[in-house]
Amino acid sequence: MKEYRKGPVLLRGVNVPTSSTAERLLDERDHADWVHGDPWRVLRIQSEFVEGFGALAELGPAITVYGSARSAVDSAEYAAGVEVGRLLVEAGYAVITGGGPGCMEAANKGAAEAGGTSVGLGIELPFEQGMNEHINLGIHFRYFFVRKTMFVKYAQGFIALPGGFGTLDELFECLTLVQTRTVRRFPLVLLGSEYWGGLVGWLRDTVAGEGKIAAHDLDLLHITDSPEEAVRLATTPQAEG
Repeated sequence: MKEYRKGPVLLRGVNVPTSSTAERLLDERDHADWVHGDPWRVLRIQSEFVEGFGALAELGPAITVYGSARSAVDSAEYAAGVEVGRLLVEAGYAVITGGGPGCMEAANKGAAEAGGTSVGLGIELPFEQGMNEHINLGIHFRYFFVRKTMFVKYAQGFIALPGGFGTLDELFECLTLVQTRTVRRFPLVLLGSEYWGGLVGWLRDTVAGEGKIAAHDLDLLHITDSPEEAVRLATTPQAEG
């Protein structure tokens, strides 16, 4: 039977909603009741921040690992994710992922099997639910922006395995925060040159080539095919500049 988590509430069967909390927050085109409802939503949002901060405040050094939820267990990127998770724990870091299957599960698996802290930050979505079994510290969020804050606030670096829109969203948000010096400078590592090479080439030849970003902005990204090098780069503090 299909299950759906709505904050701390578990729903099944006919009680499973067709839209998420975040979707309802952003879709108020034909309603005026937001005047009465949104102030109460602020308290719910506040509670998510409080719970997230409380759960992660003593996490210690951590690296956030992004990647596709659709990667197969027998894929090369899944194997790379397991290795990344293991190596991060051996280097003294906790591993943070979005808590789902695919590459996220892989990194959590490597971390858990190495005896480390394996964190999953889940999100309420109509079509993707649940935490993978390798998480030993999990938090479910209703709102993307609260979850994104946790990804950034408690990480010293980021590793992106091959992924789709969600991975790209997180990657470019982190890039923007670092580029604008909204957060301190820290490493952003792309694992898989064949997968990421086209994107980096477009950023270099088109985006930087047309002056939409500075050429040195590309130095914020590191690309590698080695899990060992990815972990080394992600855990090396970056010089300010």
